[in-house]
Amino acid sequence: MKRVVVVEDQTILRDLICRLLESYPGIEVVGALADGHEALREINEKKPDIVVLDIMLPQLNGVEVLRQLKNNDRKPDILIFSAFPSKNVVKKVLEAGIEGFIEKDANLNELEVAIEKIVAGQSYFGPRIVDIMREIMINPTQGDSLEELTPRERQVLQLIAESCTSKEIASKLDISVKTADTHRANLMKKLGVHDVAGLTRQALAFGLIDNPRPLS
Repeated sequence: MKRVVVVEDQTILRDLICRLLESYPGIEVVGALADGHEALREINEKKPDIVVLDIMLPQLNGVEVLRQLKNNDRKPDILIFSAFPSKNVVKKVLEAGIEGFIEKDANLNELEVAIEKIVAGQSYFGPRIVDIMREIMINPTQGDSLEELTPRERQVLQLIAESCTSKEIASKLDISVKTADTHRANLMKKLGVHDVAGLTRQALAFGLIDNPRPLS
């Protein structure tokens, strides 16, 4: 019996994936989460065989979830299911170790094929993802500026792009407001931007967020 955790913040898609998985004999869905932090706790507790993982998650995005799972003694097979397959995102998830990547605009048949391949211990990458992988092989160093950021800075950047204030960031990450402000200043310096709009554009380019909310 293959045990699966589904991590997707859109309720309709999460339910659809769970129902599709449960229609297969030999598959048990043991968790369905909408948040990256909750997903990490569930994965570490239940130790599933497979994780279907979205990239654009609140609080802790899918790339960071993968980074933290990378060193697990028993890392599950990962199928990325995302609407934002930028070159930077594809490169980062490949480096973290995944077994498959399918876009959210793929048809149901392709999703079924991807699931069947992963369950069988094989890999599956959608056609557009394969094209991006070829581009990465041709120019592997393009888009490496995300590596200049510490894990904490990446978390702060995502929260800033989600319109969180320094006080909200401090509360979510259990740090002081002064430390949150320091991270904000360091991010602007490292990324060469001068305002929140610039940081949000960078977060979008890095694949840390999907559709940024209007800035107040």
